[in-house]
Amino acid sequence: MARVVNQPAREDIELTAVFHALSDPARLRIVCDLADRTDEMSCSELTVEMSKSTLSHHLKVLREAGLTVTRVDGTRRMVSLRADDLDARFPGLLRTVVTVAPRPVRA
Repeated sequence: MARVVNQPAREDIELTAVFHALSDPARLRIVCDLADRTDEMSCSELTVEMSKSTLSHHLKVLREAGLTVTRVDGTRRMVSLRADDLDARFPGLLRTVVTVAPRPVRA
């Protein structure tokens, strides 16, 4: 049975926490990767190159800020953006961030 990892309720998402989470380039890249998808993705599908422990830390910061939701499914952790919650709380913020964020050139 899948379970959702603790996260703030929609009304508890704070703008300062969101900005702090997005201030790190790796976390910003994770958010952009997730924004490119319409469904959730496993942690192993993320395109950032870093150790598992570092990735886990970044995902925790994003989740605790209210940017993502993590669902545990067996041994996999599935991650998705909380786009609806963020748009309800801060209209247009996520779209603006994803639009202006620098994207790495893929070979």
